[in-house]
Amino acid sequence: MCGIAGFVGGDWGTAREIAAILARMNLAVLHRGPDHSGSWIDDEARVAFAHDRLAIIDRSPAGNQPMESPSGRWVISYNGEIYNHQEIREELKQAGLNHAWRGHSDTETLLAAIDAWGVREALRRSKGMFALALWDRSERQLILARDRIGEKPLYYGRQEPGGPFLFGSELKALREHPQFLADIDRDAVALLLRHNYIPAPCSIYRGIRKLPPGCVLSLGNRSSEPVIERYWSGADVAEAGLAKPLELSDDEAVDMLEQRLGAAISGQMIADVPLGAFLSGGIDSSTVVALMQRLSSRPVKTFTIGFHETAFNEAEHAKAVAIHLGTEHTELYVTAAQARDVIPKLPCIYDEPFADSSQIPTHLIAQLAREHVTVALSGDAGDELFGGYDRYLVASGLWQKMSGVPRPIRGAAAKAAMAVPAGAWTKFGNASGPFVPKLLRMTRLGDKVHRGAPLLRSQSVAELYEGLLSLWHNPGTVVIGADGRPDASTSSLPAGLRGIDRMMATDMLAYLPDDILVKVDRAAMAVSLETRAPFL
Repeated sequence: MCGIAGFVGGDWGTAREIAAILARMNLAVLHRGPDHSGSWIDDEARVAFAHDRLAIIDRSPAGNQPMESPSGRWVISYNGEIYNHQEIREELKQAGLNHAWRGHSDTETLLAAIDAWGVREALRRSKGMFALALWDRSERQLILARDRIGEKPLYYGRQEPGGPFLFGSELKALREHPQFLADIDRDAVALLLRHNYIPAPCSIYRGIRKLPPGCVLSLGNRSSEPVIERYWSGADVAEAGLAKPLELSDDEAVDMLEQRLGAAISGQMIADVPLGAFLSGGIDSSTVVALMQRLSSRPVKTFTIGFHETAFNEAEHAKAVAIHLGTEHTELYVTAAQARDVIPKLPCIYDEPFADSSQIPTHLIAQLAREHVTVALSGDAGDELFGGYDRYLVASGLWQKMSGVPRPIRGAAAKAAMAVPAGAWTKFGNASGPFVPKLLRMTRLGDKVHRGAPLLRSQSVAELYEGLLSLWHNPGTVVIGADGRPDASTSSLPAGLRGIDRMMATDMLAYLPDDILVKVDRAAMAVSLETRAPFL
């Protein structure tokens, strides 16, 4: 895993000045790649690349970046892992493209594939996680690309006409450029209040964007605006799967899943450094660890965070799974003081406002794992792929009860519920006695009523579900200067996705890349730990 950064154009200084800017950008994301820092500058084309390397595959200098392609046409700064890169090397060999390989890094493989097949075809054939910057010397063009689901981050943007076009793994690298403008995007603040995170393509800074997953960005040397194309669509894949489902028995489906997931885990266990796994005791991570242990000749190193408060503690389940599987298990029971000590670090770790409540324990388990391993596999994405969230059934059940009531009546009920102050509802919910229905006896009833009442106006189960996911239904009304624009990530879902299928697609294309994967990437890379998600 690595950190990338760079820029094209802007006020171009002397070679020494450009090198100093790149050095500062490198230093800003050194935690992502402490093993080697490199840079590449083309003064004539006015393009500069920076790279920090966390060496996982081929730890020799042959894997260092920025790296040139065999033909000399391409220069790359790349963050990620291509798990099938040995198969790609074999495909190139079978096609008669025999390269004199300098080493066995996946970066070198990816460059050779791009030389042979072009950028988009090479990405389509690559199974992995990545964010990359390419300079095409032939076309004098910058190309940025991001993996299918968005495991690896990539920010970019030109904030003023004639200014530099900046890019990088994290915002802190972009901030090191002297022409960077730290102006807040108020629409992004409104989205934060709605979701607890800022969804792609927005960032907290005006003029700086996140490249959406599955996309390639091209910027000609004389162009002012980039062109973004999608090389893979999760929505299209989901729709195609629904249109032509597999005709399998339950047993056949289980066997096929075990084979596919086992193959994915086998590929992700390849590393030239120590490797382990996060284990929560839940179905997803326990399945991953079970298959890892079956594939391993020695006990797998597993890591768990525990809490002294029994209501939040899952460590006992993880310990039982670890004992059953025979893993080398390490657990850390978090104290309140340890959790508080992480809080001052959060702005540096996450770079922009991020309010997932599990970001602190995620960082602590990554920190624990990094004391023993450099790579950790996780069970992330299991819930999105296999319908694991209770809210899918909650939303479906609510809609079945609501949809038979005319919308004007539901709207009137919502208005009446909102007319009662939240404090009065809460006081009622805290009261005792036969006059309070059991259904309403709960803490913070007022907050729940005021958040849930607007959902009664929903016109579809999709609208109801999006409302359930919203922390604040109309954040544009409280953020001065925000226009309350809709989210781009799920606003164009195909009409063929309905009900729970649409809910799962919404989470796969928005909540997973913009919350879950952000949380894990930043929490782990802050301590130079690479994480891998076999379910993806």
